[in-house]
Formats: sequence, C-alpha cells, structure tokens
Amino acid sequence: MLGIKEYESMAMLDLDDSERDKLGRCFDAITAGFEALEQVCTDGVEPLVTVLNLCNVMRDDVAKKLLTRDEILANAPEEYDGFFKVPGTLA
Repeated sequence: MLGIKEYESMAMLDLDDSERDKLGRCFDAITAGFEALEQVCTDGVEPLVTVLNLCNVMRDDVAKKLLTRDEILANAPEEYDGFFKVPGTLA
C-alpha cells in the first residue's frame, strides 16, 4: 500500500507536515471503511446493477441524411473548400 508521500508525489503536491498528517488520517479512515466492507459476507448475493426498475427504450440505428453540406455550412461564420474554417489552436 502506498504511503502519503507517494500519493503526494504522484499528485505533484507539496504538503507541509500538518497537511500530510491530516491527509494521512483521512486515508486511514477511508481504508478502515473498505476493510469493514471486506468483512461483509456476500455469498449467494446476486450482483446489483441498479436499484431502479427501468428499462432503456431502444430504437433501430438507421442512418439518415438530414442536412446537406451546404445547409450545414450556411450557418458557419467562415468556410473553406466545403469545411468549417476555424482559428488555429497550435503554434
């Protein structure tokens, strides 16, 4: 199991001793909670995906051509050679 200093390093944090102690106590409490859960007997218990009694309504996945390229580009502030023209983002 990783210690607080390893987590601090992975998260690129620079904690002082009081912050490190506080975080350590929080991790200890979380770990204790998981250790308590490990003690629960789940033999014969079916895995539960959801507690809701709902079912997704699915529709057929049918490709449709809804708009033409010209109709789509009509809303573009700028276009070039049949494509949206946008400002560059990489230098």
